[in-house]
Amino acid sequence: MGGKPCIRGLRVTVGTVVGLMASGRTIEEILQAYPYLEVADIYAALTYAAWRVEEIEVPLIVA
Repeated sequence: MGGKPCIRGLRVTVGTVVGLMASGRTIEEILQAYPYLEVADIYAALTYAAWRVEEIEVPLIVA
């Protein structure tokens, strides 16, 4: 998936799940669209996205 974080090694990215939630889809709707996902997968994706937003990338200075 181009290096994007995926859920449990499936071909569903965290961005897909977060985007669906942001567009107003419910957990039930997402599970209907992706029946191989579990409720815990949705929460794991949201947890990862929240953690990633708070992460700070510090550039390395090469001397």
